[in-house]
Amino acid sequence: MRRFLRGATIVWIALRYGLDELVLTSFQKPWLRVAARVLSFGRRLDAPRGQRLREALERLGPIFVKFGQVLSTRRDLLPVDIADELARLQDRVPPFSSAVAVATIERAFRRPVDAVFTQFDREPIASASIAQVHFGRIVDGEGREREVAVKVLRPGMRPIIDQDLALMRMMAGWVEGLSAEGKRLKPREVVAEFDKYLHDELDLLREASNAAQLRRNMQGLNLVLIPEMFWDFCHTEVIVMERMHGVPISQLDRLREAGVNIPLLARDGVTIFFTQVFRDGFFHADMHPGNIQVSLAPETFGRYISLDFGIVGTLTEFDKGYLAQNFTAFFRRDYKRVAELHIESGWVPPGTRVDELESAICAVCEPYFDRPLREISLGMVLMRLFQTSRRFHVEIQPQLVLLQKTLLNVEGLGRQLDPDLDLWSTAKPFLEQWMLDQVGPKRLWKQLRDEAPLLTKLLPALPRLLHDYLQQRPADHRRALEELLVAQKRTNRLLQSLLIYGVGFAFGVFATLLLMRSWVFR
Repeated sequence: MRRFLRGATIVWIALRYGLDELVLTSFQKPWLRVAARVLSFGRRLDAPRGQRLREALERLGPIFVKFGQVLSTRRDLLPVDIADELARLQDRVPPFSSAVAVATIERAFRRPVDAVFTQFDREPIASASIAQVHFGRIVDGEGREREVAVKVLRPGMRPIIDQDLALMRMMAGWVEGLSAEGKRLKPREVVAEFDKYLHDELDLLREASNAAQLRRNMQGLNLVLIPEMFWDFCHTEVIVMERMHGVPISQLDRLREAGVNIPLLARDGVTIFFTQVFRDGFFHADMHPGNIQVSLAPETFGRYISLDFGIVGTLTEFDKGYLAQNFTAFFRRDYKRVAELHIESGWVPPGTRVDELESAICAVCEPYFDRPLREISLGMVLMRLFQTSRRFHVEIQPQLVLLQKTLLNVEGLGRQLDPDLDLWSTAKPFLEQWMLDQVGPKRLWKQLRDEAPLLTKLLPALPRLLHDYLQQRPADHRRALEELLVAQKRTNRLLQSLLIYGVGFAFGVFATLLLMRSWVFR
C-alpha cells in the first residue's frame, strides 16, 4: 500500500507540474505535440519549464534531487534554461527551519547550542537534499577559537528514501522479469548499490570519516584542500568541520578576475580524479559544482576546495588494474587489448570472437580521438558502448556504476572550465605512470615490505613444518603438504624477484660503464 501511495504521489506531482507536457513537447512528431496540448488543457502551466522541473524534483525528495544534480552538469545534453534551473539544486534546495536544526544539535550533544558553540548562525548558508550547513565558532582542544561549518541532517529523510527505494526495487524486479535484457543489466544489484550509498549519506559520522580519509590521501598532492573534522563535535546527525574560504567553481568570471588559471584548473581536476581512482581506489563520488570551490588565499591560491563527502566510491585492486589497463589500451587505440580484457575479466561470454568485439569497440571510440572536449560527449560514447555491449551480452558491473556517474560529473565540470580540454591527452601520462608503478621497482619494494613480517616468521619454521609433516598420519598429509607448498611458492617468488632484479641491476651497471667508457674515449 505504501508503494502504491508513493507511486500515486509521484504521478500526481508529475501531472501537477506538467512534466508529461514537458516530455511530449520535446518530440518532433506533430501528433505527440497535439497530445501534449490536450493533456495540458485546464492546467495552469505558466511557469517556465525548467522551473517546473526543478520544483517537481524538490517536491519528490532527495533521490530525485540527486538525479537533478547529476543532470545539471550535462549542459551539452540539456537546454540552457533547464540546466540553469537544475543547477539551483546543487546548494539552494529550500532549507528546513532553523529551530529544527537547533533542536537536532541540542539532542545530539545534550547541551544548549550556546554551550556547544561560542557563536552559531541560525540562518543556513547552504541547503541540499540531505542536510544543510550553518556557520559558527568553537573552541578546539588546544583552546583556540576556530571558524567552523556545522552540517545538520535534514529531518525525516530515512522513511522517504526507504519508500522510493522500495519502488525502485519493485521496478527493477519488473525489468528483470519482463525484459530480455533484464538479467544482463542487473537492475536489482544497481539499486542495491544506490541503496547503500544513500543510507551511508544519512550517517554523518561516516561522511566525517570519509573526509578524514580523503584528507590523508590528498595531503601530498597540493592540488586540493579538504576540511579538518573536529571529532569532539561530530555525531550521526551533526558534524562540525573547519570552515573553508573559497569561490564556488561555477563563478568563472570572478575566478578569472582574481587571476586563476582556468585551463590549469581543469587539468588539475582530471589529475585529482584519476589519482583518487587509480592510486587510492577511494574517490569523491559527488563532484557536482555545488561541492567544489577554489581557494584565493595567497598560500593556497588556485587549489580546489572539496566539500560534502557523503558519497564516496571504492575500487578493489582487481577493479583498478582492469580499468587502468582498459583506459591505457583506449588511449593507445589498442582495441584488440580492450576486447581481450573484457573476455579475460568474464564480462562477456568466453566464446566471444575477439576480432568482432575489437571491431565494434573501434567503431565507437575511434571517431572521438584527437578532438577537444567541446566536440566530445562522453554521454554519447557511453550510450554507444552500451548499445554495443547489448549485442555482445556484456554484463553490467554494479560496483562501477558510481564511477561512471562521477566520470560524467568530471566531464561536465571540465567542459564548463575549459571546452578545449583534451581529456584523453591529460589522463594518458598519468595512467601510463600508474601502470609502470604497478610492475616496476616501487611495486616490488612494496610487496617485499608487506611480506617481510610473514617471511621472517615462515623461513625459520620450514624445517619444523617438514618434521610435522613426516610425523602426521597419511590422512593429514594432504593438508600439511598444501601448507608447505604455499610457503615454498612464497619463498620461490621472493628469490626469483631478487634474482631478476639483481641481474637487471648488474646489467644496468655494466651498460652504464660501457656508455661512460665510450663517451670518455670518443
